[in-house]
Amino acid sequence: MQNENAPIKVKKPKKWAAGRPAVTSSMKQIISTAGLVRGTKALLEINQKDGFDCPSCAWPDPDDHRAATEFCENGAKAVASEATSKMIDDRFFRQHSIEELQAESDYWHDQQGRLSKPVILREGDTHYQPITWDEAFKIIADELKALNSPDEAAFYTSGRASNEAAFMYQLFARVYGTNNLPDCSNMCHESSGSGLGASIGIGKGTVSLDDIHDADTIIIVGQNPGTNHPRMLASLETCVENGGEIIAINPLKEAGLLGFAHPQKISGMFNKFTPLASQYLQVKINGDMAIFRGIAKSIFEREEKTGKKIVDQSFIDDHTLGFLEYRTIVDSTSWGRILDDSGLTLAEFDKLTDSVLAKDKKVITCWAMGVTQQKNAVDTIREIVNVHLLIGAIGRPGAGLCPVRGHSNVQGDRTMGIFEKLPEWFHVSLENHFKFESPREHGYDVVESIQAMQNGALKVFIALGGNFLQASPDTNYTEYALEKTSLTCHIATKLNRSHLVTGKTGLILPCLGRSDRDIQEEGEQFITCENSMGVVQKSQGKLKPLSNDMLSEPMIVARLAEATLGNTDTIKWRWMAEDYNRIRDHISHVVPGFKEFNHRVLEPGGFYLPNAPKERIWNTDTKKANFNTAPLSAFNVEKGNLILQTLRSHDQYNTTIYGLDDRYRGISNARMIIFLNPDDMRDRNIKPLQLLRITSHWKGTTRVIENFKAIPYDMPAGSAAAYFPEANVLVPVDSTADISNTPTSKAIEISLDTM
Repeated sequence: MQNENAPIKVKKPKKWAAGRPAVTSSMKQIISTAGLVRGTKALLEINQKDGFDCPSCAWPDPDDHRAATEFCENGAKAVASEATSKMIDDRFFRQHSIEELQAESDYWHDQQGRLSKPVILREGDTHYQPITWDEAFKIIADELKALNSPDEAAFYTSGRASNEAAFMYQLFARVYGTNNLPDCSNMCHESSGSGLGASIGIGKGTVSLDDIHDADTIIIVGQNPGTNHPRMLASLETCVENGGEIIAINPLKEAGLLGFAHPQKISGMFNKFTPLASQYLQVKINGDMAIFRGIAKSIFEREEKTGKKIVDQSFIDDHTLGFLEYRTIVDSTSWGRILDDSGLTLAEFDKLTDSVLAKDKKVITCWAMGVTQQKNAVDTIREIVNVHLLIGAIGRPGAGLCPVRGHSNVQGDRTMGIFEKLPEWFHVSLENHFKFESPREHGYDVVESIQAMQNGALKVFIALGGNFLQASPDTNYTEYALEKTSLTCHIATKLNRSHLVTGKTGLILPCLGRSDRDIQEEGEQFITCENSMGVVQKSQGKLKPLSNDMLSEPMIVARLAEATLGNTDTIKWRWMAEDYNRIRDHISHVVPGFKEFNHRVLEPGGFYLPNAPKERIWNTDTKKANFNTAPLSAFNVEKGNLILQTLRSHDQYNTTIYGLDDRYRGISNARMIIFLNPDDMRDRNIKPLQLLRITSHWKGTTRVIENFKAIPYDMPAGSAAAYFPEANVLVPVDSTADISNTPTSKAIEISLDTM
């Protein structure tokens, strides 16, 4: 473990990512956490066609080949964390009270090892106590049966759950009688689903890895691949080597957008890097919609000035609706407004538009939470789509839309039916196959679940993976909400802070991880996942579990459902979980694109799901791709205040803290920091490393965190950034994106005070 009391160190940020330091960091983490033999075995199996899917990000694997080391630094850290040889046993919970555990850091929690046995915290107790699996399932089942309505329970899912577990979980919830299925997508890419669904008829991206490699121009907006999706860097390097151009749009200068030293190449091991972004546009926070509105305006003005047709009028006529209305709204948007909202210059827009129109207009736009966690996120995403529709850059090689998903199977969970607003056809499909009446009333998403717990409408909260408390907005509010429930239950691999804030009764159920061997009644099993580009592939753990008391996620769901609901003529819960082929057979009858699932998934590398926009088929209400005509919008704050965004350090994945360093940004031994523009610091008489009190402001309410150290950083004036989950306290629970209801973690109005 690192020394959490070591003094902070600040160096110059890096200008490139990966290289030899990434290899050194990976091996150090593996050896210290999992051990040389166990850790090396895990690394050699990760992302292989007969191995297990990385439990970290959802970036796809190559279709045609796999390197022997098909992982990145953060993937190695994720595997090391899961494959650790350390284990939390009964003695641990006897030694540590809830109060003592709450006083420790998130980093400390992760370092304690794998959960090994079911434990319970009863009302009034100070320590978790061991419990048998049968007792645990009976307690949960009794609580669920005692509720006045199934809608008093919520079933949360993290993106780590497999397709098999997710399908069983949503089936259990719906047979029980509720659509309360909040998931981590509600907090990250829900805005992408809402925007893309309305525009092109599918809530997913429209490109493959080959498209990334063949693009003329890739625009990366609101995304930091060096830390969040490191394997993407190799694909970007290939694009550059093939003559493509990378354009980065991001408030902060990030190493992974500047250059990449490929650690699997000799040159990369000598830290020789490939420059990536040829243009780096440091947009104001929440200025992304203005940038794409500016591209569209530039295109129209060039047509008028030159008399040449630039827009793809044939594509627009054949495949879209709303073009003339969109043209009118663009014409009415002034350059003054666009420049002010974005922070860019006319010269930068001119060069940017040159790149968008270069060569064959093979343009791909990639985005992540820097876009999706804004108040106007859905309109921003639809504005991105608008630009692609103008030039016909969807449904042809080297062009399209690429929302880059975070957690490894968050896209698969949604495909399997983890959705509080399930479409009617999915309900009908479930009913026809399983012969039950699926509830139609929309359920709670994450924010609505928190508010329902707070007002007493939600009494039982069950989480399939994740760290709900730390991932959620308004942490203190969420904590109070969880404490008002009668039961909280977490199915998890490792201890986290969510387990320490419980209802009257709290349960922790230890499950197998992605890297663990999974042996059921009918033999050794595998599960499946769906990556960011719609590829479904098998994943089979190879490591011996540390404890015989761990159950797989599908078996936990099956036994819980059996205890609560019993079996029916069409649903045999435990029987399904004894052989995952049986689960996949059911999926093949319910979910489109999964016909002959068990056969097709055995193909090395898996199979692609149907993606209608790739074929220029639009499953929207209009059966066309729809231009969005929303007026330009922006998040504005009171004079003197700043806009804060939350972000990850390089030593974490989501809420899992692997270490205390942020190598690319030059920070060591610290997480309680805030990045600020040097001029903003000077105007406020703030010195580097000075302790600050940060106050967020929303609709007359405030939230406060203290003892954050000020770090000067290259970013636009008026901007600030801090790590989550530490800064999630500042995100108001009711500050959410329009339509998607995603928390606005990238647009928080703050003021600063020195301490």
